[in-house]
Amino acid sequence: MAILVTGSTGVIGKQVLAHLDGSDAEVRALTRSPEKAQFATGVTAVKGDLSDVDLMRQAMKGISTVFLLAPNTADELTQALQALSVARDAGVKGIVYLSVFKGADYVDVPHFTSKYTAERMIERLDLPVTVLRPAYFIQNDVRQKDPLLTHGVYGMPIGTKGISMVDVRDIGDAAARELLRREHAAGPLPRETYELVGPDVIDADTVISIWSEVLGQPVRYGGDDLDVLEQRLKSVAPGWLAYDMRLMLSRYQQDGAAASKAEVGRLATLLGRQPRSYQDFAVAMAAAWTKS
Repeated sequence: MAILVTGSTGVIGKQVLAHLDGSDAEVRALTRSPEKAQFATGVTAVKGDLSDVDLMRQAMKGISTVFLLAPNTADELTQALQALSVARDAGVKGIVYLSVFKGADYVDVPHFTSKYTAERMIERLDLPVTVLRPAYFIQNDVRQKDPLLTHGVYGMPIGTKGISMVDVRDIGDAAARELLRREHAAGPLPRETYELVGPDVIDADTVISIWSEVLGQPVRYGGDDLDVLEQRLKSVAPGWLAYDMRLMLSRYQQDGAAASKAEVGRLATLLGRQPRSYQDFAVAMAAAWTKS
């Protein structure tokens, strides 16, 4: 039997595959274009699309464990629920589902509520699933390179309440550990839930302090204007997605997304180490940017 990784060519899927590399498990990677896929030796490309039930039924053959990442699309909820049902029908014994931190609270943010609704299906049907709830990805801030270096501005309007941002490498690590635990089990295991969060609460003041230190130059915060954010996103993404992101940032500004010490500690136990910090990310990025 094998592990199937969905979202295999995206940021998180690549991290999951990297952390599965070297394990004794057979790994298959779902992709719309297997003929173009370039995966590590030992990873088999499998044609599939979460929106195509027939393709998913075919892809689930011979699969015992699934990493399920439903993309942020207009029909994300439908894709997630269908994939869970197809996996259940195929007799898959374990699933690792990528949800979101604060999904139960941010009820007005479409992709948060979609993921939380999928969690309700998992709970009510008592599916053998590990739910992973990542916070805002630290690596999203790679996009701040030009504003930071050219204008001395951190441009993401995260607000003053604070977010326990998570490193995508920790997401991949946590997912791989749970996939392998479920894959190696003799049968289905009970449901588990982990908040995937960083060890620090990052707010506007913290983030400009970190970047000022690592870049060796003053950095200011670009402000909380969500109209500007939405218009900027609409230049590179559909309007519905830009609005979704606006709503998410609005909730960050209003309520924050800070993790508890217990949540950080539970993740550290799973990883066998402390989660990576935003400071470490900034130091590494500053060094890389200087070289380039």
